[in-house]
Amino acid sequence: MKVAVLGGAGLQGRAVLHDLSNSADVEKIICADAEFSGLTSFEKNIDLNKVSKKSIDATSKETLLSLFREDVDIIIDVLPKQFNGIAAEAAVEAGVSLVNCSYATELADDLDEKAKKAGVTILPEVGLDPGIDLVLCGYAVTQLDEVYDLYSYTGGIPEEKAAKQNPLKYKVTWNLYNTLLSYYRPATVMKDGEVITIPARDQNREQWKLNVDFPGFNDLEAFPNGDAVRFAKLLGIDKTVKNTERRSIRWGGHMEFWRNMADLGFFEDKPVPLVPGDIKPVEFLVSHLNPRMQYEANEKDLVLMKNIVRGKKAGKEIELIYSIFAERDLDTGLFAMNYTVGYTASIVAQMLAKKEITRPGLLNPTVDIPYEPFIEAIGKRGIKVQESKRVFD
Repeated sequence: MKVAVLGGAGLQGRAVLHDLSNSADVEKIICADAEFSGLTSFEKNIDLNKVSKKSIDATSKETLLSLFREDVDIIIDVLPKQFNGIAAEAAVEAGVSLVNCSYATELADDLDEKAKKAGVTILPEVGLDPGIDLVLCGYAVTQLDEVYDLYSYTGGIPEEKAAKQNPLKYKVTWNLYNTLLSYYRPATVMKDGEVITIPARDQNREQWKLNVDFPGFNDLEAFPNGDAVRFAKLLGIDKTVKNTERRSIRWGGHMEFWRNMADLGFFEDKPVPLVPGDIKPVEFLVSHLNPRMQYEANEKDLVLMKNIVRGKKAGKEIELIYSIFAERDLDTGLFAMNYTVGYTASIVAQMLAKKEITRPGLLNPTVDIPYEPFIEAIGKRGIKVQESKRVFD
């Protein structure tokens, strides 16, 4: 199996390379990126006999086509989301299937039709969130006759001692720019059957704050993030569900900080007046905060996920909960956020290459990733899913 990894030298890309190089089914890995300085200190953790480096311009469709036509069996795209569309288009044209870790909203409306005609599979949203959460929720829905509540909460946070080092109680484990952009998009939820769209500047308001109960933690909160109603439709539960939300988990106080930042105009999309270079508030924030929010070598990040699905089975009310806790691997240096995303992408890409997933077109993890093999695969990599079930008389 020959795999091309777009963005392979980045934080998530290193996790992909690590997993692929440990797979007996993978013979060759092309690490494609703009530059490779980030990979130097990590090379001791991968099989360099399998890996070759190739410089690419991800804005050039011709460059991507040339790469994909190098007898590649599967493509893994862990580039920032603004490159997902061109990578997917090039994959279809080259006739090679692709997975990425970003929301499918970045992809062209006609991509499904094009992929089907080419006999190619494009599988976005194959990471942690979106990714593992969608597989778990998709499986939970199949266990019930009717679903009326679906809540999905995920977050990457610093361990407590690292969280105390800045007012945000947050540190960087991937692309800070894309993290902040996720704060800039509206959220859509359903409450008591009513669809509610929450503007970006309002999602950190007190009325949308939720205190999250997670074993071993006492001060967690979550704010709405993403379009929960879209996924309810993908799951086929939009006719029965009454309450559904997707939320991001953070340490307590995080929402208040961003509420104040929104009120100060940092969510505005216009360049700052009188500042040279047409700099937007988010661009300033990334440049200013990024070096101040890095982890020390001995500090851990934590990944928390909790999916709650309620409904009926054979006339009885049932609650299903699927939870994940993961922490940084200090031996390799991989953050929990890195490997929960990167290993997931690697696993699904290998499933595609081995024809364990065969349907062409634009697919989605909620219904298209086989549950049991996937859960077994992430479990072997240390990502354990805790399941609980309650039946109400």
